[in-house]
Amino acid sequence: MHLAGAAPLLSRQTFQTSDGVTLSVLEAGQDQAKSRRLTITCVPGWSMPAHIWLRQIEELGRRYHTLALDPRGQGESQVPSFGFTAERRATDLHDFLQPLTDVVLIGWSLGAIESLQYVDMFGSERLAGMVLVDSSVGEEPAPPSGGSFTQRLRENRDQTLKEFVHAIFSKPRPEKEIESLVLGAKRMALDDSLALLSYPFERTHWKRIVHGFKKPLLYVVTPQFEKQAQNLRKNRPGTQIEVFRTAGHALFVDEPQRFNDLILRFAESLPSPQRK
Repeated sequence: MHLAGAAPLLSRQTFQTSDGVTLSVLEAGQDQAKSRRLTITCVPGWSMPAHIWLRQIEELGRRYHTLALDPRGQGESQVPSFGFTAERRATDLHDFLQPLTDVVLIGWSLGAIESLQYVDMFGSERLAGMVLVDSSVGEEPAPPSGGSFTQRLRENRDQTLKEFVHAIFSKPRPEKEIESLVLGAKRMALDDSLALLSYPFERTHWKRIVHGFKKPLLYVVTPQFEKQAQNLRKNRPGTQIEVFRTAGHALFVDEPQRFNDLILRFAESLPSPQRK
């Protein structure tokens, strides 16, 4: 299926998870899959859809087989009444990546820590490298508590979501886009969306996983995580870091060309026995 108004090679597919939930995936660069090069996969953050990666899918798909996942309850994926835990969402990633090899796994925000949980549970055999985007990784300093945000969601979900979506961009986005993202964020039940914000792990859990990841790692952040990035590079030698100082939390939307160039450089630097 081709999407109207999008790049001609952009398509959507679905697959069923091991617990019977239908998840949706945006795909480009299908022809590149035949070349046995790397596959680039993108996982969005809390309540956001796969198509927030549109500029990445279109451009990276010219060089690599590129996929973006709608996690359960998000985008065009099924909204079940169960499975909103780190372990299950990591298992969804495992199901998603099963057909693939030599994967560059890009996780943004919640998608970053779910990518780490995937590595913890299933290992890194399928991965050629990983990119963590603007998410805490358990280094110091700890980010502020999100307690007031969850409370505001309970008190006035519509207004809080609208403020949240506006705040993730540093450059103004069309109001219809904002409205669409807010509407999409409301597809899952409030309590399920809150469960995704309160995974029951100590910060040391994520730090242990990221330190134990032995393949190439790129950590891309805004200033809120700059000190964590510096500490990760110090404590995990070989970590590549990049700071987007004037972008919002959705830095790949605010500065898509810079981000895409960064991913292409990272991908081209990766050792892979399957690349020509």
